[in-house]
Amino acid sequence: MVSIEEGSLSAAARRLNITQPALSQTIQGLERQLGVTLLTRSSTGIRTTHSGDMLLVEARAILGRHDEAVARVSTSAEANHGALRIGLPAEFPPGALSDALAELSVTHNTSGIQLRHMSTSEQLTALLTDDLDAGLVRELPVGQELAVALVVEEKLGVLLSTANATRPTDTAEIRLDQLAGLAWVGFPRPRSPAWYDEVTAILRGHGLAPAAEYEQSPTAELKLAAASIGDAFALLPQWSRGTSGSVTWLPLTGHPLVRRTWVAWPARSQRRDLACLVDCLRRHAYQEGLP
Repeated sequence: MVSIEEGSLSAAARRLNITQPALSQTIQGLERQLGVTLLTRSSTGIRTTHSGDMLLVEARAILGRHDEAVARVSTSAEANHGALRIGLPAEFPPGALSDALAELSVTHNTSGIQLRHMSTSEQLTALLTDDLDAGLVRELPVGQELAVALVVEEKLGVLLSTANATRPTDTAEIRLDQLAGLAWVGFPRPRSPAWYDEVTAILRGHGLAPAAEYEQSPTAELKLAAASIGDAFALLPQWSRGTSGSVTWLPLTGHPLVRRTWVAWPARSQRRDLACLVDCLRRHAYQEGLP
């Protein structure tokens, strides 16, 4: 069929990435097997005989059925995967995932999306036990069972009472050491041990003593309320800062705290919709306040 489409054996051989003698031998072998002549050769090229035309029609039909079967099996296999289960941490930038999901819905056939609010520790466990297809985690997983890609970087600032914001500084920024005497409205270490240790190490390095661990991760409302009282501060990216007149959000001088989020997924996964999601997240990588 390629020979007919190309118009000559030499052109067909180049398209098939084989030598012309090898292609000629293959055609001659097929003619001997069928007991008919398939091609006629002349100075102007090659043409099919009546038998060649019949074989060409059947060959195209067989290839068409092959392509249709592959497409059906592929679609069926994709559907059998079920919904794409994605773990989502607290305070995740709204646009960072929505843009990727919007593109995924247009470019790829998927059986649905399930978003689950889970801590980093919960997501990593679920990924390793096949209870989650992809996780957006706040620390880099250890080991080779999971594949990862960095998709979000956020410079964290400080949310504190307006009175405390104006007292230590008159600039548009604040240093961590100027928060001495205020308690950090943190999160439980088991939720994301590596990220917790990084934050507390930086706070201690600036003379701050982290508060006792919470049993549950503070909500945005709790952080806002705690900061407004005046004896605590919360670490938040600019996009999630409070809007109450009793609190103020300030960037940190030198930006010592950058919160990173990776998308993690089982390295052995063969889901095409998952591969598409990861590619979308990479291309829509979210960076707040970073060059």
